[in-house]
Amino acid sequence: MGLQKCGGCLSCLLIPLALWSIVINVLLYFPDGKTWYASNNNLNNYVWYFEGICFSGIMMLLLAALLIILDREIFPRCCQSESCTKTYRSVISVVLSLLGIAFSGYSLIISTLGLVQGPYCKTPTGWGYIFKDTAGSYLMDRTAWSECSEPAYVVEWNTILFSVLIALSGLQMLICFLKVIAELNRILCGTYPVFIQPGMI
Repeated sequence: MGLQKCGGCLSCLLIPLALWSIVINVLLYFPDGKTWYASNNNLNNYVWYFEGICFSGIMMLLLAALLIILDREIFPRCCQSESCTKTYRSVISVVLSLLGIAFSGYSLIISTLGLVQGPYCKTPTGWGYIFKDTAGSYLMDRTAWSECSEPAYVVEWNTILFSVLIALSGLQMLICFLKVIAELNRILCGTYPVFIQPGMI
């Protein structure tokens, strides 16, 4: 019951999460605060999947806007009865929420892969992915981070930003999942007319 009442709140929560995803993804293009690395393609290749900008960012903003419109009472009737209109709106909300799970899930997967692979950085032997074959174990070995000499603090930069993207995408998935549950509950357990026979009173 609480989920049904707060369906609009859940949709609104997606907006700040999407905006933060865009900001965090943009920051990944400027390690050490410089544009040189992006222009020379010296970045982690998963950054170019635009997971935070497009999927958990712009696409989630569009979905959130549509969900908020559907939650408003001024939504025009599409059927002859009000209950039919509410059911139709709930079905559309479920479809949009499932798309939201797909978009945020994509962002979560790509961000996780980027974190596990590690940064593309300069080492004594040249540019490359020196942590690629560590399966993410480099995250626990801070002494190995010093092998990346350029960009400065790139391991910390990538680790923090990809981790934040993972957290934001995970929250988006959770919100969309709760939205699906709320709308399905509204469809399956909504209010129905009760007919009472005169003899029973």
